[in-house]
Amino acid sequence: MDVLNIYCQASRQMINTDKSSIHFAKGVSTGLCGEIMDSLDVHNEALSEKFLGMPTDVGLSTNGAFKYLNDTVWKRVQGWMEQTLSADDKEVLIKAVAQTVPAFSMSCSRLSHGLYQHIEVLFRSFRWGSKEGKRRTCWVAWEEMTKPKFLGEIGFRDIEIFNLALLARQVWHILQEPSSLSARILKAVNFLDVDFLSAGLGSSPSRIWRAIVDGKGVLEQDIICRIGTGEESLSGV
Repeated sequence: MDVLNIYCQASRQMINTDKSSIHFAKGVSTGLCGEIMDSLDVHNEALSEKFLGMPTDVGLSTNGAFKYLNDTVWKRVQGWMEQTLSADDKEVLIKAVAQTVPAFSMSCSRLSHGLYQHIEVLFRSFRWGSKEGKRRTCWVAWEEMTKPKFLGEIGFRDIEIFNLALLARQVWHILQEPSSLSARILKAVNFLDVDFLSAGLGSSPSRIWRAIVDGKGVLEQDIICRIGTGEESLSGV
């Protein structure tokens, strides 16, 4: 009930209960559902397909839930393919538009490896173009094209690495703002009795917690303990 208490406190401070809705898993009893709805003062039980641009029910596989990202990127690229564009124009469109499409979703969830590959195939196809309906040869490997410009390459984003970087940013927010609503809920569910950096995956982690743990693994590589007054012991390199 620790999570419920946190929600109750937050609902009194910042949540409009008249505009809020709640969704319960199949295993929750009717009595418990009523008790939680009364405690939160939220009596609208509903689940839309998306909320704030994110799928509400991801399930075991992320491919189906996040398929709309691949479809959105394809629609953008398909429209550009009908135009006569230079290599520089294509580079700008990929970096400034196409690669930003999945950014919001990747800041909260870890996408599947297959979805990374599908999206990168679209980037490569658009970058090198086609002739008479056939895809042209990619003269430079994608692994080389994602290397930074200071190494002499184009500097496209590696989607998987970018995903992990965004998740690491969320982890840093939890470390810096432990009193935030999201940090308090995650703590109550996943690491109530241990330190955040020491918390593991657990026995039945949610998709969000799995993503947070992945981001934590990235951030831990660049966290140091700095000797000082003891008031702030965590610092990024």
